[in-house]
Amino acid sequence: MDGWIMDTLAKYGYFGVFALILIENIFPPIPSELILTFSGFLVVSHGLSMGWMITAATAGSVIGAMFLYGIGMFLDVPRLESLTDRYGRWLRLKRKDIRRADAWFHKHGPWTVLICRVIPLVRSLISIPAGMSGMNFPLFIVLTALGSLVWNSILIYLGVKLGTHFESVLRYMDIYSNVVYILIGIGGVVVWSKYVTFRRKRV
Repeated sequence: MDGWIMDTLAKYGYFGVFALILIENIFPPIPSELILTFSGFLVVSHGLSMGWMITAATAGSVIGAMFLYGIGMFLDVPRLESLTDRYGRWLRLKRKDIRRADAWFHKHGPWTVLICRVIPLVRSLISIPAGMSGMNFPLFIVLTALGSLVWNSILIYLGVKLGTHFESVLRYMDIYSNVVYILIGIGGVVVWSKYVTFRRKRV
């Protein structure tokens, strides 16, 4: 995959980074770190504009996020409540749990969307609960663009500065990503165990 990504970027430049980042937002396993740092290298090696490269990447991020936001709108609270009625007993979920989660996102959603744009994996997936909660769409676009601009600018800038050594960034990004995945996993286990304990106490 790495070779295909670099060939696409080298051949199509700004459009290449736009298309690949758009796809990466919809399919998170595609490594944005490689796309962005190699794009920075192309700025130096092919005489491209760093500003336009960042702009193209950010546009791809926003459009990809809009697609996932649309999926979230389809999976709105009423539909989730209907699914909970049918399958919730397997996950120990009830309608009130869905409403509680929705209320939490209504309260903290804007900051969550902004911050999560610089966190691997969830930086893309956060768009789905934003759509599910009916978050104000213009606000969602603005916060997504700001968070994506920070992420894209940092990695493209590092690619520019490191030049042919751009791949050295990937080692540190792998460490960062792995730490984040571990923390997400631990957090998920803690939240789930507390939820199960709370439910058992109420039975």
